[in-house]
Amino acid sequence: MRHVRIAILGAGTAGLTALSQVRKHTDDFVIVNHGPYGTTCARVGCMPSKALIQAADDFHRRDALAALGIHGGEGLRVDLPAVLQRVRDYRDARVAGVLGSTNGLQPAQNIAGRARLDGPDRVIVTHADGQDEAIGADHILIATGTRPVVPAAWHALGDRVLTTDDLFERRDLPRRIAVVGLGVIGIELGQALARLGLQVHGFELRDSLGPLTDPVIQAEALRRIGAEFALHMGRAVTLREGEGGTVLVDNGETVVEVDAVLAALGRRTNTDGLCLDTLGVPLDARGLPTFDRNTLQIGDLPVFFTGDVNGELQVLHEASDEGFIAAFNALHGPARFRRRVPLAIAFTDPQIAVVGQTWQALQGRPFATGGFNFAQQARAMAMLRAAGQLHVYAEPGSGKLLGAELCVPGAEHLGHLLALAIQRGMTVAELLTLPFYHPVLEEGLRAALRVLARAVYGEAPLEMARL
Repeated sequence: MRHVRIAILGAGTAGLTALSQVRKHTDDFVIVNHGPYGTTCARVGCMPSKALIQAADDFHRRDALAALGIHGGEGLRVDLPAVLQRVRDYRDARVAGVLGSTNGLQPAQNIAGRARLDGPDRVIVTHADGQDEAIGADHILIATGTRPVVPAAWHALGDRVLTTDDLFERRDLPRRIAVVGLGVIGIELGQALARLGLQVHGFELRDSLGPLTDPVIQAEALRRIGAEFALHMGRAVTLREGEGGTVLVDNGETVVEVDAVLAALGRRTNTDGLCLDTLGVPLDARGLPTFDRNTLQIGDLPVFFTGDVNGELQVLHEASDEGFIAAFNALHGPARFRRRVPLAIAFTDPQIAVVGQTWQALQGRPFATGGFNFAQQARAMAMLRAAGQLHVYAEPGSGKLLGAELCVPGAEHLGHLLALAIQRGMTVAELLTLPFYHPVLEEGLRAALRVLARAVYGEAPLEMARL
């Protein structure tokens, strides 16, 4: 049995980030990966979806051109196969860049195969030829990622059930599609496909869209997104065969006939066959061990649970951070790292963002809210995008910023500004002393902060710092 200092299981965002750190300090490692190399984001997630959304949004703007004095927009058309080819071309370039981190590895360091644990210091690798190899390791980094959830009963429908793992591989798409699951992925792709001319129906078990929890912001999102494709909320669905190879989607209240279904029900952790039980620690109802999210260490074992597989925040920047934390601690010993302020963004129109503590998380404790509606926001009106609502939350008395929920144009940028302020521990008054140019979308945020300041302090604070 050979022995390595560090064994990395999985070559997604967390695994490849860990690899880049490990290679700076040692050649005594192995990375084992089953399936395609490259990150979920680059291959099947945020990057190809944003290329699709860009085409959809640009085509959708044709309806606003006449109001700007630009005519002829009605003559534009979508070549969907060409759109999908451009998505793949863009995706392939991103994947190639990500995989650069494996360049120069020796075959013994980079194994395409399945790994399973045999205790906290040994990995059994099944190579492509079916042969098993035992590898001892001082430290093991588990970064095996996730895969789309597809109910077993839906498998009988074959390729009429799509996921993000295969959607972008299609040369064309059927013109009637149901999106089941309206989290971030579902609402982004549902709106994009509707804007590209497909007939789309969205189904969601919950009564809410994406990451939103604030009822006011949620209602705004339902109005804006529901104006572009049909939303069927609050009920579970069943799928069954229709006539002529169609699919019937039934939520007990509405039955819709479509040509295909996009399953956007979330992602399941890739722990099947990993033998986590050999670690000798308790596993929860999902079969996952408890770990310290500031070190990513499982108990006091030399094993780190990192990236999407641990079931925490399944977004690229968090997985990248976790890959770094796990590698650092495997290389240098345990250190606790402060995690970044939570930030979730949906690239819909209007965009959606949730920053810091959500409205739901703040229930049961005192907090103040400041809001602003973008219907009369000057920059948004000039852009013909004057719609949306944002809420910012702060601590009464101190005015310390706690979180925000937004459904407004430019939420990706406003969300980052707020995340920076929250991570710095800023108050409402302090943020109001910073520059706001005119005319910009950020002025809508300033208006909300002014409302929040009055709620927190009882009066409007000075918006310029005294010398």
